[in-house]
Amino acid sequence: MSTIFEIGAEGRHGLRLPELDFDEKPIEELLSPELIRKEDPKLPEVSQIEVVRHYTKLSKMNYGVDDGIYPLGSCTMKYNPRINEETARLPQFAYAHPFQSEEFSQGCLQLMHELSQILCKIAGLDAITLQPVAGAHGELTGMLLIKKYFEKRGELQKRKKILLPDSAHGTNPASAAALGFEVVELKSNERGLVDLEALKAQVDETVAGLMITNPNTLGLFEEDILHITETIHDVGGFVYYDGANLNAIVGRARPGDMGVDIMHYNLHKTFTTPHGGGGPGAGPIAVVKTLAPYLPVPLINKSKKGDEYFFDCARPDSIGKIHSFYGNFGMLVRAYTYIRIMGDEGLRAISTNAVLNANYMLHRLKSVYKAPFDRVCKHEFVITSKGMNEHLRTLDIAKRLIDFGVHPSSIYFPLIVPEVMMVEPTETVSKKEMDYFVDALLQIAKEMKENPEILKSAPHVTPVKRLDDVRAAREPVLRA
Repeated sequence: MSTIFEIGAEGRHGLRLPELDFDEKPIEELLSPELIRKEDPKLPEVSQIEVVRHYTKLSKMNYGVDDGIYPLGSCTMKYNPRINEETARLPQFAYAHPFQSEEFSQGCLQLMHELSQILCKIAGLDAITLQPVAGAHGELTGMLLIKKYFEKRGELQKRKKILLPDSAHGTNPASAAALGFEVVELKSNERGLVDLEALKAQVDETVAGLMITNPNTLGLFEEDILHITETIHDVGGFVYYDGANLNAIVGRARPGDMGVDIMHYNLHKTFTTPHGGGGPGAGPIAVVKTLAPYLPVPLINKSKKGDEYFFDCARPDSIGKIHSFYGNFGMLVRAYTYIRIMGDEGLRAISTNAVLNANYMLHRLKSVYKAPFDRVCKHEFVITSKGMNEHLRTLDIAKRLIDFGVHPSSIYFPLIVPEVMMVEPTETVSKKEMDYFVDALLQIAKEMKENPEILKSAPHVTPVKRLDDVRAAREPVLRA
C-alpha cells in the first residue's frame, strides 16, 4: 500500500480557506529568522477524497476492541461502551479549558471529586489523586510517595529495597529502579504464588516496600496476602498494589482490606476508557491516611458548606505536580460514566463474568495445551505449548491465530513460564466468541502435528506477511 507521500499530485488540495479579513503581515515580522524554514517541508499534496480513502483503508487493516475478542492477558482490553464517548463529548466537558477559573469549572470539579470518592470506596483506601495518566505513571507516583515519606523521617538512606515477586507486572521494577531503589526479586513457589520463605529471607528494616500484583500475572489470587502485607508492615515498609488486574476482583474484594497502602487503577482497563498508542490513559493512585499528605497537588476538595468545589494546593509536604493541569480529564469523564451506569451490582457482575469466562476457556484448552497451574484461575490464565512440537514456538501459534481473524493473546509473559500464552477474555465477550477463539487454538494444535509448515509461514491473510520481529523493533521503517 502506498504512503500518503506517494498519493496525489502537485497542486492538489483538500480544502479552501476563506479570504483573510485582516491585513496579512510578512512572516519575517512575526518570527525570528532562526525559526523560519529555509526549504519547502515537502508535505503531500492530496485531495480530500484521497486523504479520506487512504486513512479509511489503513483503519480497515487494523484490529481493535470493536472488531472482536482482544485477549491480551494482563492488559484487560475490553469493549468501550459508546455512552462513555457521548458523555465525554458533551460541550460542557469537551470544551472546558484548564485555565478556566474554579467558579466556571464547578461541574468538572464535582465529577472529579465524586469519582475520587467512588474509587476510594472501591479500593478501601482513604485518599486519591487522579493526575497520573498511565498505570506505570501511577507506579512512579507511588514510589515517589514512599521515597518522600522516608525522606521526611530521615530514613531514606536506610530504606533501599523494594521487594518484587517474579509474577508482578513488567513495569514495576523499572518504576522502583528509576527512583534509586534496589529491586529484589522474590521467586514464586510451586503453586505460582509468593514464596513466603523467600519473602521472610529478604524482610528487614532496609525494605521500603513491596510491589505486588494480585491476582498475579499467572491469573492466581495470592492466598496469603494478609500474611504478606503484615510481614512488610512489621518492618515499617509499605505495600504497593498494582491494580492492573482489578477486573478480577472489582466489587468483590478491596485491596485496602488486604493491608495495601498504595494502589493504582488503570481506568483504561477496568473502567473501559480507551487504550491509546501510549495514551491517553489514566492511572489514579489511592493511599492510606499516612501517605495522604504527600499526594500530588492539587487535590480536589469540597467547601465546608458543601456547595463549592475547589483545588486544594495548600499541601506543604506534597511531592508536587506529576502532570500538567489535572491529568487526562476526558478519561475521567468516561470512567465516571461507566461506574455510575454499572452501579454496585454491575461492578460485581464485571468480576463474576470475567472469572467465569477465563475458567471456561482454560477448561477447554487444558485438554490440549499444558496448564502449568491447573486450578481455578481469576480473570486470566496461562497455558504453554512447550513439548508439543520442538520445531515450533508460541510465536508461531500467535502468528497463525491472525489467519483466523482474531487478535493473538499475550505471549512470553510472564517470564517464569516457558513458551507461555497468557489469555484474558474479559467479561465483554460472548460464549460464541470464546468458542471461536478456543476452536482456533485447538485447530492450530492439530496443525502443529499434521502441517507444521503452515504455522512457520503464518500469517497468510494479512497485507503484510511475517516480519522479522526483532529487526522490526530495532530498525523500524516508518516510510517507504
